[in-house]
Amino acid sequence: MGGWAIAVHGGAGVDPNLPLERQEEAKQLLTRCLNLGISALNSNLPAIDVVELVVRELETDPLFNSGRGSALTEKGTVEMEASIMDGPKRRCGAVSGLTTVKNPISLARLVMDKSPHSYLAFSGAEEFARQQGVEVVDNEYFITPDNVGMLKLAKEANTILFDYRIPTSGYETCGSGVESPLQMNGLPISVYAPETVGCVVVDREGRCAAATSTGGLMNKMTGRIGDSPLIGAGTYACDVCGVSCTGEGEAIIRWLAREVAAVMEYKGLKLQEAVDFVIKHRLDEGMAGLIAVSNAGEVAYGFNCNGMFRGCATENGFMEVGIWE
Repeated sequence: MGGWAIAVHGGAGVDPNLPLERQEEAKQLLTRCLNLGISALNSNLPAIDVVELVVRELETDPLFNSGRGSALTEKGTVEMEASIMDGPKRRCGAVSGLTTVKNPISLARLVMDKSPHSYLAFSGAEEFARQQGVEVVDNEYFITPDNVGMLKLAKEANTILFDYRIPTSGYETCGSGVESPLQMNGLPISVYAPETVGCVVVDREGRCAAATSTGGLMNKMTGRIGDSPLIGAGTYACDVCGVSCTGEGEAIIRWLAREVAAVMEYKGLKLQEAVDFVIKHRLDEGMAGLIAVSNAGEVAYGFNCNGMFRGCATENGFMEVGIWE
């Protein structure tokens, strides 16, 4: 065993004009979450408990797009999704279409632990939440002034916005005025700066776990489901590694997370080699990033866009928090 390791992310694809104060806020939040996870791992909390604990913290803070502060649908509401996976027996739980559950990642954990199923969505997931007695709030709890403003911009630009932190001033540098717009699922988009939160952990026993949570896309169609709640796509954990993805869901949905484990298992690649291979060869012009840990205590990340909010730490004292390459 190589000791514990942990990584967190707050989304890949960062507006290059993001104000410095927002960058610093993001780094502080990532550092706080890393320290929370480090403390739990030093107390010998299992990996599955640590990823839930850290993602709950990310969901509670409105800075990133999950839980409170989630992106808004075209109707101005919030529909959240999350998934969690325990590597040793590949147990998993996922939820989509949540509108009142304060911490979607914990409901995903309950689906894994307390239901006969792996995935519940919309009214069924909400009903299960009430049966389990989890904390629920009005949908307005999740809606922030920033997101209301970004939805207005999205509707004016007649596009999907991925990053609710894009500043309203200087929007022309990252909005509909950009030449040669990127594509999502074959259709042109004007803004690319997706967000999701996630955490991957390997504990001292070599057990890997992963968790991912998101509010999805700003101005998305109601009922849209991305990669984050899909096991093997946005989230995956097994005996070998744990992976959480972020970015263009319509590209990640093609089983990106599982690919990292597959090339480790079948090609014999080391963790960082596997991450690099998947980012380079498996995104098919999509833009994304991911964080990963291995059962040997390694930690790795990769992305093919201009930045990813991330932080990682290992038991031997290494710790890093960053945004850009």
